[in-house]
Amino acid sequence: MSGSPNCIICILEKMILMSGKMMTGSLHIFFSMTDPITAIIVDDERLARKGLRLLLEDHPRLTVIDEADNVDNAVAIILEARRPDVVFLDIQMPGETGFDLLDRVAGPWHIIFVTAYDAYAIRAFEVNALDYLLKPVHPARLARSIERLDDEQTSKPAERPLEYNDHRFVTLDNQTRFLKINTIARVRAAGYYTQGLLTDGHTGLVLQALKAWETRLPDKHFARIHRSMVINFDAIKRIEPWFNHACRIYLISNDEPVTTSRR
Repeated sequence: MSGSPNCIICILEKMILMSGKMMTGSLHIFFSMTDPITAIIVDDERLARKGLRLLLEDHPRLTVIDEADNVDNAVAIILEARRPDVVFLDIQMPGETGFDLLDRVAGPWHIIFVTAYDAYAIRAFEVNALDYLLKPVHPARLARSIERLDDEQTSKPAERPLEYNDHRFVTLDNQTRFLKINTIARVRAAGYYTQGLLTDGHTGLVLQALKAWETRLPDKHFARIHRSMVINFDAIKRIEPWFNHACRIYLISNDEPVTTSRR
């Protein structure tokens, strides 16, 4: 690894800063009491979606980030980096049902079914639904669901920091695989997703925010070099000085350099 002394000092300073951030942030990997809860509403009836939105306005911590009127649109929304914490999901919709959505796209989000039919309650809880609401939704009943959701989010245990030789079970470009941490060259933010570049040159989208990666990756080997990227120091091929005390970093698996934020 080559580069000017000032540039290398710049990188080392970022490593130290990263280490401090990871130590202080490791106890709050998922949610703090003030983190917003993001939601998507999936229902083929426009008035039903509008009515649920109005009811959810009484719960300021929860933000509806999008809605869909069928399963196809819901899949597109989720895959286009609109990662929700909870999906309010109708069951009977034209073409496909809410259960079909769960078969087509998997994720760590919670499911609250909102339906006019009580016949699917047993199946709903077989797929680990958080709750099952009957239409018309009563505000007090919805409030209990939100309270349960809030308890689920804030009580999740913190995950231990990853070791450099660990394997992580991830969904990479819709394919589930074990990913060895030391094969990650860099992780770049892509909305609610991150794009991973591996040391063998392969790339793919992972349904996890950059902040979650930054918190768990071993700080002796990884650091954030600017607001949207974390790199593996072992993957650095060379470092070149750049304008305004920034550096250009070349990774072993990619000829395109990445630039550090200015000091």
